[in-house]
Order: sequence, then structure tokens, then C-alpha cells
Amino acid sequence: MSLKPKKRSLTLRGHRTSVSLEDRFWTAFRQIAADENLAINALAAKVDEERPFEEGLASAIRDYVLQYYMRLSRHNDN
Repeated sequence: MSLKPKKRSLTLRGHRTSVSLEDRFWTAFRQIAADENLAINALAAKVDEERPFEEGLASAIRDYVLQYYMRLSRHNDN
């Protein structure tokens, strides 16, 4: 897996966009979408809507992935 970000294409509310993400974050984000029974574009749109205006989408996706697995880890610890 490459640690260098790669451009990934998404469609958010009918508009094509791209984000630069490392393979590991993209793989994890796709797995989360599958776990949540959501299309990748639907999950990306959710993250986009919830992110602070000044935060880029790629950073918001990385943070979402991190927060998701931190919650999962805490849940599994209990």
C-alpha cells in the first residue's frame, strides 16, 4: 500500500469532485461505507455536510475514519 495520497473521484450531490487520500484511508473509508450499508458517495456526502467549512474534504474523511475506529475500539473494550 502506498503512503502517497492518490486522487479519488466522488460524486457529491450530483457534482463530480476528487479527494487525495492514501490507500489505507481509502480502503478504510470504503469498508466503513460497506459496514454502514451506504454507497461510498453517500458516506462522502455525509462527511462533507458535517465538516467545518475551513476543513478540506480529504482531511474530514481521514478524521471520520479515525473517529470511527476509535469509537469501535472503545466499544470493543467494554
